[in-house]
Amino acid sequence: MTRFRLTVEFDGRPFMGWQRQAHGPSVQQAIEEAITAVTGERAVIHAAGRTDAGVHGRAMTAHADIAKPITPFRLKEALNARLRPAPVAILACEPVAGDWHARFSCVGRRYVYRIVNRRAPLTFDAGLAWQVAAELDDRAMHAAAQRLVGRHDFTTFRSAHCQAESPVKTLDRLDVRRSGELIEIEAAARSFLHHQVRSMVGCLALVGRGRWTAADLADALAAADRARLGLNAPPDGLYFMEAVYPAETGETAR
Repeated sequence: MTRFRLTVEFDGRPFMGWQRQAHGPSVQQAIEEAITAVTGERAVIHAAGRTDAGVHGRAMTAHADIAKPITPFRLKEALNARLRPAPVAILACEPVAGDWHARFSCVGRRYVYRIVNRRAPLTFDAGLAWQVAAELDDRAMHAAAQRLVGRHDFTTFRSAHCQAESPVKTLDRLDVRRSGELIEIEAAARSFLHHQVRSMVGCLALVGRGRWTAADLADALAAADRARLGLNAPPDGLYFMEAVYPAETGETAR
């Protein structure tokens, strides 16, 4: 039995999310079915995180245990052949130690949220970014975002369906940057609550439009009350960018 680490890219639009769902297709299901077709085995894929319906992945990390003798290159090529035409690609495949785990060995996760700030309809980016027609003040958004960095109770920014044991998380970074009409919001932490990134982005957009101040954002955080959430951004612009592991950082898994 060999444990393979997979790096997965996917367009989330056709899927109900990463995790298998009874009511629709998922990225996990697509890959597991491809593994069965290639190896004849019913492998279970474990990933660094979950994504909601419509959320995308640039480099989701996952693993699967496979008994069939096969090289990483052949496995990657065979899986990509079987996954077509689904918008899912295996970017990398490598063997790892049997005790390495895509989720539990992970010590950091990074997301980027893309906003296209213009009035004209989206063409190429439709479904791949959130269009906000009103002019956004990205500098005010970045300044306000720093109020959320650090260890806090993020109940206000947590979905009612979140299964995390605690709403307390440490947000390592929340940066807002603009390039022309594109605004990107980058969030980094060991782990996130369900809807946390989308909820933070929605409230930062209110700051950018002048409807909220940085103090309003800080007050919403301190309230630890989901009812104080100003806006939950749509899934279209959210991308899982990276999962970080101890061997890559020198940190030990906890």
